[in-house]
Amino acid sequence: MPETPLRPLCFMVMPFGRKAVVPPADNGVATIDFDALWAKAFEPVIRQLGYEPVRADQDIGALIIQEMLERLYFSDVVVADLTIPNGNVYYEIGIRHASKPRGCVLVSADWAKALFDVNQMRRVTYPLPEGAITDDTAQQIRGAFGDGAQKLIAGTSPMYEALPGFPQEVSPDRASSIKEYLRTLAAFQARLREVRLTPDEEERRRRALELAASQKQGPLSPSIAVEVALLLRDCAGWADTLEYIEGLPDERRQLDVVEELRCLALSSSKNRDHLKAIAGLEALIQLRGDTSERQGLLGGRYKKLAAESREKNPALYRRYLDQAIERYERGMRLDLNDYYPICNLPRLYRERDEDGDPEKAAFAARLARIACERAKELRPADEWVRQTLLGLAFDEGDVATARSCVREVENEGPARWKLETTIADLERSVQQQSDAQVRQALSDLLVRLKSSL
Repeated sequence: MPETPLRPLCFMVMPFGRKAVVPPADNGVATIDFDALWAKAFEPVIRQLGYEPVRADQDIGALIIQEMLERLYFSDVVVADLTIPNGNVYYEIGIRHASKPRGCVLVSADWAKALFDVNQMRRVTYPLPEGAITDDTAQQIRGAFGDGAQKLIAGTSPMYEALPGFPQEVSPDRASSIKEYLRTLAAFQARLREVRLTPDEEERRRRALELAASQKQGPLSPSIAVEVALLLRDCAGWADTLEYIEGLPDERRQLDVVEELRCLALSSSKNRDHLKAIAGLEALIQLRGDTSERQGLLGGRYKKLAAESREKNPALYRRYLDQAIERYERGMRLDLNDYYPICNLPRLYRERDEDGDPEKAAFAARLARIACERAKELRPADEWVRQTLLGLAFDEGDVATARSCVREVENEGPARWKLETTIADLERSVQQQSDAQVRQALSDLLVRLKSSL
């Protein structure tokens, strides 16, 4: 009897068992049965494609890490599911990308947002309207996965694509040019730090513009384009930032961070083109995916529109206020660790003052404070945490904390606290205080802050 030929191996990298989706997906999926997803959808399709399916949690040997590494290297195809941010999955994708030039297929639910630069890599998306994986859902997943996987199996690994000849035959000239670039980048970053440390405001702006002008000659790397735009935002102003961005080559102007900055510049106090900024952010979300930051930026544009229409058009003001709250809430749901969208909600809930809004405001304030404290521990250099805590102290009527923050502003200078972006919010917080003594104490602190500008 003839032997059955060995089928090529497909190694599936994915969580197993039931796992939580944190935060829950916009469509309400809170947990996923990955065992059912494997058995009812992925495994049958992998067999239909002509491969022998093997799943990560089937490794039961004593040297489980060794077995995992062997399978990542020797498997003809690796399929990795990115629906939830699982550290092991990301680690194994990196190993496969550096080990083999082809045969790594990324997949995820169509509502999932992959982390880091992986979000820009091609992947197969499949519908996942619930986490239990019904027969109907499994059939839809099989169709999407089967069609998409065949197209990506032959795709080239990012490492092999970026470094011709990788790993053994990368040109020495390439190494020399990279080393020279890194030396140039280090010198550029030193100049950036010098500009930011310049104490005089006018001199700081002059040096920032001078540094930006010096980068116009020759090809401009993505990282330098972003750094210059951020420098101009912080040290020159939105008008100079927008002028710089508009003068960038198309491929640099289309970088996500640069496009976000362009939208903010359009919505600045000078331009006030909030609707154009909103349209740009919506287009970025459609093209690159949703994030808590982008929803927060949208909330900020609607908040500006609400403030500008408050006296002129009460109905329009109310509509914009609701839209601002909705966007900040979406940002909060996307990432509970991102304090930016959450910290804006307490003040806006109190301003709207519908049934349940006071309770929502108190809850959002607690969440924002927890997120800020976490950010202080994990990202000590985060430039926005301190002013956010100042705003929360005013929101909550915490005079002692607000007074402590004001003393720090006076000692360190307002530039580091970015007060120009938060004074208007602090004024609204003072007006919302029901306790007359608290309101007066915060009002006095606000006067001190304004005098420091």
